[in-house]
Amino acid sequence: MKSELVKNAAISTLVGATLVTGVITLAPGWGDESPPPAPGPAARAAAAVGAGAPASPADLTALIGDREMWLRTHPRDEESWAVLGSAYVEQGTRLADAAYYRRAESALRRSLELFPGEQGNVDALVGLAALANARGDYAAARTSAESARKQRPQRWTAYPALIDAYNGLGDYAAAGKAMDKLQELHEDAQTMGRAAQILRDKGWREDAAAMAYNAAATADAPAEKAAALYRLGELAWERGEPVEATGHYDAALRFAPDHHPSLAARGRALAALGRTDEAFRDYQAVLTQVALPEYALEASELYASMGLDGDATTQYERLRAPAGGGGSVGSGQGSGQVVLGLFEADHGDPEAAVRRLKGEWDKKHRSMSVADALGWALYRAGRPKEALPYAKRATDQGLRSALFAYHRGEIERSLAQYGPARRHLEEALRTNPYFSPLLARVARETLAVLGEPEGGGPRKVTGMESGGGGPVVGDEAAEEPGVSQPTPSGETQSPKKPEREREEGPGPSSRSSPASPASPAKQPKPTAPGVSGAGQD
Repeated sequence: MKSELVKNAAISTLVGATLVTGVITLAPGWGDESPPPAPGPAARAAAAVGAGAPASPADLTALIGDREMWLRTHPRDEESWAVLGSAYVEQGTRLADAAYYRRAESALRRSLELFPGEQGNVDALVGLAALANARGDYAAARTSAESARKQRPQRWTAYPALIDAYNGLGDYAAAGKAMDKLQELHEDAQTMGRAAQILRDKGWREDAAAMAYNAAATADAPAEKAAALYRLGELAWERGEPVEATGHYDAALRFAPDHHPSLAARGRALAALGRTDEAFRDYQAVLTQVALPEYALEASELYASMGLDGDATTQYERLRAPAGGGGSVGSGQGSGQVVLGLFEADHGDPEAAVRRLKGEWDKKHRSMSVADALGWALYRAGRPKEALPYAKRATDQGLRSALFAYHRGEIERSLAQYGPARRHLEEALRTNPYFSPLLARVARETLAVLGEPEGGGPRKVTGMESGGGGPVVGDEAAEEPGVSQPTPSGETQSPKKPEREREEGPGPSSRSSPASPASPAKQPKPTAPGVSGAGQD
């Protein structure tokens, strides 16, 4: 089977441009001028990606070397230029090295010069879409991927890049339709893993877990197994189950010891379990391997939560360098800009964060993560009224995110919407009580200060004040009298002044280490549904 894949493999293109999936795929049919690699690591990479599976880093490097050598003597081979360009995209994403993206663009443009996209060079177009996704230019990615799909609607390799582009633009309905088509054309472990992500984004956690378990069971090669197990770990982490998550990350690292997403995620889960020495070890190892901004931010906030301010400052400086340079490489949908925006909002200049994230929004990059980060940056910049619509957009899409719920709760609290604030802070801690080494404790302290709702039931339901007064309109805008309200730093203040006397802008939130919440119960693992027909849990 694999020898047949090597023989029939052709142009490589990235599936996903994210480290969650991180796969290049090859479409059928090497041309006469493009023989497959000789047996060895490059051939193994071609066989793996021909099946839609991840190639190991060493094998991917070998494939790049093989095509580079071939093109020195066959510079007019457009198929090999497309293979090389797409492999560069994958390597750049894995190593967090944008220099590979520049090489990828040169190689893919060369392929299109030799054989234009409008004449049928679909594979180079899909490679360009993958490159644009990796750079966070989702509008360009959509244009290239839709052009490829229009020319070859039955070629499945265009759909993964198209799904990522739609997700980056916040067009989740279109992403779901593209996912349905991908499943119709090509069903394997990678497709099931991507379907699990779509279900997770809808908030259908049990359906996502079922699909992810099917993907892990179907995965074959070590790199593919590691990617599937990592995805299972992330789903467990988001449910607030660090013990189960750690088990999945451990298993992933047994299959692929250099799988740095699993290494960083295990550090995060170990910290939640109080195993901080092991957590620091994992973060130090992963930051030596690849300095993604999200890893540096996680490590810095863990250090800060432990009172290790000097180590935290060192990690913050890692983030300031790419932030000042105006570019970054991230591992998820727009994650580079989102992570740097959150960093600036919480540890730097909130107005700079607003400018950075408004720039993303103005480019139509309107994913849930960008909406959440922009809302939080506006809040931190003292503009909570502007922030709330973005926070609502992030939380109302369906994704169950503890961080998104926390951000919305804090914004609502600053606007005197204490009932909704309480609900969203409670939701954050129910979803994942370990969601942040700094913010989880702040959420608990704020809830303690807010206290329980007044007796008599929700005022919108009863239509009356608890003391028997007249009807109340707009509970979200009303204050709760007699309750000391929290400030952004978790301190208390006396009951509020009338609306005309209140200040609008919030101050900065306090950062402190979390308490130890009770372990949440595990959820059952259901059978796998399809994406369109899945039911919400």
